[in-house]
Amino acid sequence: MKILTKEEAKKIIDKVLAYSKADEMSVNLNGGRTGNIRYARNTVSTSGESENQSLAVTAVFGKKSGTATINEFDDASLEKTVRRAEEIARLAPENSEYMPMLGPQTYLNTNTFSENTAKIDPNLRAKAALDSIMPCRENKLTAAGYMEDTAGYSAMGNSKGLFVYNKATQVDFTITVRTDDGLGSGYGIQDFNDVSLLNTKKVTEVAMQKAKASASAQALEPGKYTVILEPAAAVDLLQNMMRSMDARNADEGRSFLSKKGGETKLGEKLFDERVNIYSDPMNEEIPGSPFSGDGRPQEKIYWIENGIVKNMTYSRFWADKKGVKATPPPNSFIMAGGTKSLADLIKGTDKGILVTRLWYIRAVDPQTLLYTGLTRDGTFYIENGKIKFPVKNFRFNESPVIMLNNLEEMGKPVRITGNLVPPLKIRDFTFSSLSDAV
Repeated sequence: MKILTKEEAKKIIDKVLAYSKADEMSVNLNGGRTGNIRYARNTVSTSGESENQSLAVTAVFGKKSGTATINEFDDASLEKTVRRAEEIARLAPENSEYMPMLGPQTYLNTNTFSENTAKIDPNLRAKAALDSIMPCRENKLTAAGYMEDTAGYSAMGNSKGLFVYNKATQVDFTITVRTDDGLGSGYGIQDFNDVSLLNTKKVTEVAMQKAKASASAQALEPGKYTVILEPAAAVDLLQNMMRSMDARNADEGRSFLSKKGGETKLGEKLFDERVNIYSDPMNEEIPGSPFSGDGRPQEKIYWIENGIVKNMTYSRFWADKKGVKATPPPNSFIMAGGTKSLADLIKGTDKGILVTRLWYIRAVDPQTLLYTGLTRDGTFYIENGKIKFPVKNFRFNESPVIMLNNLEEMGKPVRITGNLVPPLKIRDFTFSSLSDAV
């Protein structure tokens, strides 16, 4: 499928807006190609490629809005969709929190598109899978993996003169390796905008090492331990925290950022002073979309600086109510770290537990950000700077707020699920019980 250029997308959006009889109208246009390959038991089970384009029209009368979507772009279909959106809007109830649409905005020129990824074909996917499967076959291990690649564009325009366009690519790869008896398991993950950076063989080799090493796990008593969270483990708890930075929730007493009496903890030091978390769509390792879902520009912004809460996210309605800037949620985040590798952190640990990743995470208390979940796919006991033996998996009960106050050391950040996160060495991490999961 051809990816529409900025000019081609604007031409379609302008045509749709010309049909409007509403007080306000916005148009979202996006399209792209998605390809994938999946394998299990060292054999490819499915692969495919799909293409799609869609257009969504939102019409507004006063504070009443309606949306209609379509994937046909001839003139008659476009006009029909506009009329349908207007019909729905007239029938809809009023939204007391509706905010008028934005006018023209200034956006960053981000670099989220890679020609290498856009040109991925079935042969490349097959080669990526083969590079992962063959080492496992040769070592009598069992691989299950999935690779997905996307290339597409998104554009937005409205009757107030706003228009923005971006095209992007992404490739994601995950691999789980098991021993033949099912007692050992390892995991690996990589994602990039540019597929030339992806090395499925290298990721698989790490997962293979963990599978072999974790086959004879010993049970340790639950309790508080010094842990080293690999980026794949740390990112899950950090993402949950970053999704909980909403100002309205804090103002209304439903957040870890709430204080009694309706105040918030904005400007307070809640974390170790070494904690710095920010978002930057211009970052070369994790370039991001220049706009949020409602058209607000994305920009570099510190959320936590030297342990202090510097910013929260605001809907346009809540920002208007509070008389502050309407800061959208970030598309991704960066946690600054150190220069040490994961191996260096292990060498510097007298006693502790290495955690490959976490799964089945569930919220326990939103006001303290307490979460529970399980370790998985390679958990190891460290003694005198060396991995001594594998341990059975644990259930944990921990808050990222407490975790980032018990920070001992950070390694070098790496890209993980579209973010940049360092391995973290944490003291007094709470394991509440054992788990029989591998």
